Amino acid sequence: MESTQHYTPGTHPDLAPPPSTVGVRGWLVSNIFSSPLNIAVSLFILWLLYQIVPPFFHWAFFDAYWGTSRTDCPAEAGKRVGACWAFIDFWSRQLMYGRYPVAELWRINLSYVIFVISMVTLFIPKFRYKPWVGAFLLFIFPVICYYLYSGGSFGLPSIETPLWGGFSLTLVIAFTGIVASLPIGVVLALGRRSHMPIVKSLCVVFIEVVRGVPLITVLFMSSVMFPLFMPEGVNFDKLVRALVGVALFSAAYMAEAVRGGLQAIPRGQYEGAAAMGLGYWRMMILVILPQALKLVIPSIVSSFIGLFKDTTLVLIIGLFDFLGMAQLASTNPEWLGFSVEGYVFVAAGFWVCCFSMSRYSMALERKLETGHKR
Repeated sequence: MESTQHYTPGTHPDLAPPPSTVGVRGWLVSNIFSSPLNIAVSLFILWLLYQIVPPFFHWAFFDAYWGTSRTDCPAEAGKRVGACWAFIDFWSRQLMYGRYPVAELWRINLSYVIFVISMVTLFIPKFRYKPWVGAFLLFIFPVICYYLYSGGSFGLPSIETPLWGGFSLTLVIAFTGIVASLPIGVVLALGRRSHMPIVKSLCVVFIEVVRGVPLITVLFMSSVMFPLFMPEGVNFDKLVRALVGVALFSAAYMAEAVRGGLQAIPRGQYEGAAAMGLGYWRMMILVILPQALKLVIPSIVSSFIGLFKDTTLVLIIGLFDFLGMAQLASTNPEWLGFSVEGYVFVAAGFWVCCFSMSRYSMALERKLETGHKR
């Protein structure tokens, strides 16, 4: 006798989802092969990757020349089939530290250790003193780096800034610009939304003028033109002038990002803070700015990443940063024809730093998420 199942309205047996909608097959169907156009684009991209990725890996790893001196690579460029990473090994100290004295490199390395330890504590979920660590990184750590790098105090030999260079100089310029541009940008954004005509006009003029010129022009003006307007005998270090120019240039873009966040805050937040009796600055610091800055985290980090990459422009005023030292090393008569290795190494270093900042911003967004996504 055959068993029969009776179907009751409102109920249904548990059935497995169609195979084409779950797992790897479901992901491929919904994301890559969902339409004829997507199929064509996906196949073209796969073909392009096949043409680029395997040859690059062969050049960079499988057919590369490894060593520590010039003799480890063929003399003629036409005989080389892979990268000569001996170039990077030979010039590694200059690429990382510039012409900083070898006996004093521990000072730069000590700053790296302090920075890494401080950042690690910020990633510990239950660490209680994160605000104090953040304040240390913003206010105390730059002072420590200044005395460590420049010397002249606490028994440390003085090191002139023309000897600074390489990746360490890139970090100095980027970190100083990031730390200085955010508070200046916030003040400029508040000034642009101010009801005082003079303050608003000054902020608008500064933002629009700075955003209307390229950074290379700002660096050129700070290095060449600015000393001409100073009194006789008064001069500032070239690196200091570059740091000020980079910070002010980035602050103008930061001001527009922060202003976008301020405009996104509902009017009720201002009225509620005013109803509680908060003054202007307390309202901004305690109520408005925390919400506005959270909304524009992607824009702020994007400005930071752009600033980090724009540090390469200091080469125009005679400061040899990470990229500048790679270019300088490739012009050495004994190492002619190895510029590609230097550019690839520099590009990898910039990518690691920029990608790390991007991932940290995404983690910060998830942590501060309060359910306002649409």
